[in-house]
Amino acid sequence: MLPGKRGIFLTRKIFILLLAIPLLVACQGLFSKGKEKGETGGTAGQEQKQKENNQDQPDTGAEPSEKTGGHPGGNGAPGEGEGGEILLDASLFNEIEVINGQKVIKNPDNILIIVNKDYSLPPGYKPKDLVRPKVPFSFGDRDIEKSYMRKEAAEALERMFRAAAKEGIRLYAVSGYRSYERQKELFDAEVAERGKELAVQAVAVPGQSEHQTGLAMDISSASNGFQLNEKFEETPEGKWLFKNAHKFGFILRYPKGKEDITGYMYEPWHYRYVGEYAETIYKNGWTLEEFFEQARAI
Repeated sequence: MLPGKRGIFLTRKIFILLLAIPLLVACQGLFSKGKEKGETGGTAGQEQKQKENNQDQPDTGAEPSEKTGGHPGGNGAPGEGEGGEILLDASLFNEIEVINGQKVIKNPDNILIIVNKDYSLPPGYKPKDLVRPKVPFSFGDRDIEKSYMRKEAAEALERMFRAAAKEGIRLYAVSGYRSYERQKELFDAEVAERGKELAVQAVAVPGQSEHQTGLAMDISSASNGFQLNEKFEETPEGKWLFKNAHKFGFILRYPKGKEDITGYMYEPWHYRYVGEYAETIYKNGWTLEEFFEQARAI
């Protein structure tokens, strides 16, 4: 039996200890539950928060690089601005001087020159780089004026004729460069035969003919009797040209249905060299005039 005071002291310690044990157990349980729910900011809580944040993001089905890459609104084509606008060096536009009420072109050597009923070549203009392309001519090997073209156009014509021949298409050049004097002879003869009103629809006024630039060539075939007429479009040669000329820098200059724009009747035989811009003109079904309506000088 314990002494009086000491017994009472021990009894109190045991009693306090017995009360403290359940309290410690309860606190441990609360601490464990809080950790499991992530309420303390521990690992479980961070994972849950990340999961919730991910659920807030829309599912685009694209990787980040796909969402931010690319060039919206453009196709990357050289020489094209926003919305397909054609960007050209200013030197490729006609430089005009008005002489006696007529718009005369001051830069006639420009490969994209527009010569029509509104714009005339300078008096006496003749290209300095005329050569005779090595292609079959409807008049044989005669070395005459209309067998010439400007050098760049002549070389492109040779490539086009060679490509056609490889596919069994035999093309013949009929008429290329034409001087002012020769154009005057043709125009006067047409006026005498049909009258001026009809003549200007078929034959250019002297100084307003593309042939004088040395960049145009009339083309036909043996199957069409070497003639320059609308029947040429129905021949294998005419069809091949229409589908392939742009690959070599040429365009059908006076297409059907565009007479009100070009000012001339449909001529499926008349092809004009414009170089690298032929592809754009062909794909859009434009005339040269319409091409420049979409162009801006830089």
